[in-house]
Amino acid sequence: MNTPNDLKYAETHEWARVENGLVTVGITDHAQHELTDIVFVELPHVGDAVTQGKACAVVESVKAASDIYAPVSGEVVEVNTDLDGNAALVNDDPYGKGWFFKVKLSTPAELGSLKSAAEYAKQIGT
Repeated sequence: MNTPNDLKYAETHEWARVENGLVTVGITDHAQHELTDIVFVELPHVGDAVTQGKACAVVESVKAASDIYAPVSGEVVEVNTDLDGNAALVNDDPYGKGWFFKVKLSTPAELGSLKSAAEYAKQIGT
C-alpha cells in the first residue's frame, strides 16, 4: 500500500495534507483498495462546517456505501468537482486527483491527534 510520508492519517482511513492553513482531505490507498470500484462520492458543500471525527461525506462502491469522517475541524472552502462525473479518480489517484475537499483549519491542535505515515502503516499491517 502507498502511504506518503508528507500526509497525516486518521484511524478511519482519511488522509490530510496541510498547506498554508488549508487541509486537503481524501481517503487512503488502503481504503480505496478495500472499497474496490468507487462509483459515487457525496461531498460536503462549500461553506459547510465539519467536525473532527464526524461523518461529512459518503463514498459508494460496488460493494457498499461508507461514511467519510473529517480528520480535522473547519470550514469547507473547496470540493473536488471532478469527482462528480468520475468517481473512479479516487481509485486511480487517491492522493492526487482523487482528493475530496479542502478545509480551512479551525483547530490546529487537532493535527496532533492524526497518525504519521509509519503509524498508519502499522495500523493497516503494512
